[in-house]
Amino acid sequence: MTDLASVLMAFKVASGCDVSVWSQGSGGVLTWEAATNRPPPPTRLPTTSEGPVPLDTPDGPTLIAAMPGPRRAWLMVGPCVTPSVQLEAQLQFLLPVVAQFLQSALEVEHAANELAERYEEINLLYTISEILGRTVSLEEATGRILREISETVGARKAAVFVHDATAQSLVAVAALGVPPESVPTISLSDQASVTAQVFRTSHSLVLDPDQMMWDGERAVRKGAMLSVPIMWTSPNGGSEPLGVVNLSDRRSNQPFTAGDQKLISAIATQIGTAIQNARLVRESLSQQRLRQEMQLAHDLQMRLLPNVETVSPTAKVAARVVPAESVGGDLYNLFRLGPGKTGVMIGDVSGHGYQAALIMALAMSASAIHAQTTADPGETLSALLSTMKDELATTEMFISMFYGVVDRNAGRLRFANAGHPHAFVIPKSGKVERLPALDPPLGMGNSAPSGSSRPWTTGDMLLLFTDGVSDARDRQGNRLGEEKVVEIARKHREEEPTKIVDRIFGLLDQHTGDTPRRDDLTIVALRS
Repeated sequence: MTDLASVLMAFKVASGCDVSVWSQGSGGVLTWEAATNRPPPPTRLPTTSEGPVPLDTPDGPTLIAAMPGPRRAWLMVGPCVTPSVQLEAQLQFLLPVVAQFLQSALEVEHAANELAERYEEINLLYTISEILGRTVSLEEATGRILREISETVGARKAAVFVHDATAQSLVAVAALGVPPESVPTISLSDQASVTAQVFRTSHSLVLDPDQMMWDGERAVRKGAMLSVPIMWTSPNGGSEPLGVVNLSDRRSNQPFTAGDQKLISAIATQIGTAIQNARLVRESLSQQRLRQEMQLAHDLQMRLLPNVETVSPTAKVAARVVPAESVGGDLYNLFRLGPGKTGVMIGDVSGHGYQAALIMALAMSASAIHAQTTADPGETLSALLSTMKDELATTEMFISMFYGVVDRNAGRLRFANAGHPHAFVIPKSGKVERLPALDPPLGMGNSAPSGSSRPWTTGDMLLLFTDGVSDARDRQGNRLGEEKVVEIARKHREEEPTKIVDRIFGLLDQHTGDTPRRDDLTIVALRS
């Protein structure tokens, strides 16, 4: 009341009148809270409806009036140095000023009391923030938070349930009074469960001791219970329930209040953020592991493909495989088959991805064996089909495949073509010849692939590619087409095979730009 005493003293200096403010405590004791002198207690305490009441004192007349507001307080003006001063005018001037001081003091007092009452709750919120900032494990964080909550509200039984989207259930990740693993999982569709109802409705429930008792929740409930949904607000403003917090068996045996519900709801929001963060961390780690595994699979598959130097100096070969995903179903293989003989194979497994990659790996290993056992390309593909028949039937996949043997000394190209349309010979003259696909792809029908042959002149070039190259699309969906690919090779047929393959991939990049690849890409160019 120091400020009020200063105001009263300034008033006395200006008016020449003493002023005192009196209040009555709960015990009926009358005391002055601020005064310009030490006045005796008033002999009468009027009510606010009476208005100002005159009092006679040994020092002179005074006027007293009840203060408006919730407090029982009175303002007394007088005696004054100058007897002619209008006491009522002075009192009416000062009354609202003092009333405002008392109201402000009362509000500060109430705020201080409420702050003291809520100190533990405020401290709890800070503690939970620190827990979430230090811990990574969801189970560890929720366990510690649950202990802090229970200590603050005096609950001896508690649990945090988290939504399992796969099983459409609520699973206890933390519990007080029992191990979390011993708490039964709760189905979201269970109509008897308080926990399931709170999750489904996203609304809190405060239950009386015998209200909605259910055997499935007895492990974490005794008597009255407070059940609050754990909510997470997404960046777009929407919210979704992630779980439920249950508290019961209060030490004080008092019912849970609206204040308790508000506090736990605020904490549940923090738990929701922790749950979402934990999920994002797990998803990030899973994606990181997946990327590492996919990169490893890509590297392993690329190692299955032979080095083009394998057939040097009998033939000069350039080859490149670019899977649409980390791994794919395109393949090529090269074989040294004796003096002047080079075997070259290209294949395209239907589809792409991991299943196609497994068939590709099987074809690579089996073809390496069969190519060494027979010099006839048709017999080689027939043996390969026999080896892979069951796997192709089980997976419902097939392989378009071309296998050719260039015999430079004999001047012949012997080949078998099982449904592979993009196989061409480009001689020095530049007149391109397509090598016909006379048989269906391996796995599409049971007929054995047949063989063919044609003349081969030193310097001729064999160009092979898969349909991912000719079917490459631009932003408007237009195909590249095989004509442009073959024309690039024909026009630059005198260049090294490596440069020709580079030119074709340059054409692909120019055509597709940043359009995602739809299929695997493989190109093989051989000159012998």
